[in-house]
Amino acid sequence: MTRMDRTSRRRRGAGRPTIADVARLAGVSPITASRALREPQKVSEELRGNVAAAVEALGYVPDPNARALASSRTDVIGVIVPSLTNNVFADVLRGMYDALEGQAYQIQLGNSRYQPAEEERLLTTFARQKPSALIVSGIDQTETARAILQDADCPVVQIMETGPDPIDMMVGFSHRDAGAAVVRHLIASGYRRIGFIGARMDPRSQRRLQGYHDAMDEAGLGDPSIIITTPAPSSVTLGRHLFRDLATRSAGLDAVFCNNDDLALGALFECQNMALPVPGRVGIAGFNDLEMMAAATPSLSSVRTYRYDMGLLSMRMALGAIQEEPIEERIVDLGFELAMRDSTAGPAT
Repeated sequence: MTRMDRTSRRRRGAGRPTIADVARLAGVSPITASRALREPQKVSEELRGNVAAAVEALGYVPDPNARALASSRTDVIGVIVPSLTNNVFADVLRGMYDALEGQAYQIQLGNSRYQPAEEERLLTTFARQKPSALIVSGIDQTETARAILQDADCPVVQIMETGPDPIDMMVGFSHRDAGAAVVRHLIASGYRRIGFIGARMDPRSQRRLQGYHDAMDEAGLGDPSIIITTPAPSSVTLGRHLFRDLATRSAGLDAVFCNNDDLALGALFECQNMALPVPGRVGIAGFNDLEMMAAATPSLSSVRTYRYDMGLLSMRMALGAIQEEPIEERIVDLGFELAMRDSTAGPAT
């Protein structure tokens, strides 16, 4: 029995199949499946065949009102981010608003506060309002949230990272690779007892921690006793406390990779309080490369991420899909850059 046969059998008696069902079976996004049926000349022959086979397997009958419904969509683009106070997302939103300048669309903004249930609630609300597109942070949506996005029948862009299974489109970078890269830099600089300090520990933070493990293990330096994390929200003050705890209990600690720049700045302040020279006694690296990293004394190393570009490009991708322009790349990896400064110049010899 083929995949088409199994899916067709499951659908019997389950109600009228939707365009989202067709899209899932064909392995494409709902808007792509819809385009293949409405304007087949705009998609490849292979894609047309996949969608046609899914339509036949499911017994899908297009809703005669579908075109009218599509044209009745609002001029709103829904955007959901996990924080409105984090400078990281302020840069992302600035890029989005710049991309919309002169356009007829408006942003409807939602703050999920790093809570999956809140993201589901916001998506339910947004979807009912028939947005022209949806932009969401991350790639770790719950099964319910993912189903809402797949059924929304509008362009969807996931931002802040990349992965193998986009709902529709995706723009970001690999947090795991970035975490490994900064730790390899610390090792190359001569540090060996490299700790990890993390707060909030959302899925992106977890992948940075996995990158830390990758680099430490490949160098034979892995040690779980020099890792400290907390689900508490990040802050400079928390960075001070976490560094003191880690330094007190971990003999020979000579560097720390901090999950973000707030924690790294706090670690620097606590090193100064404890009379630990940076970088001679302790190396410090953060993540995101906010403005304060270059302004600190000593200047702090970090991983530079292209947040403004993520916002700008994600909105341009959404606008292009709304206007049914050809999309050459559905997954865009913007990469990252190591901004290595005085704080990781190497231990004193």
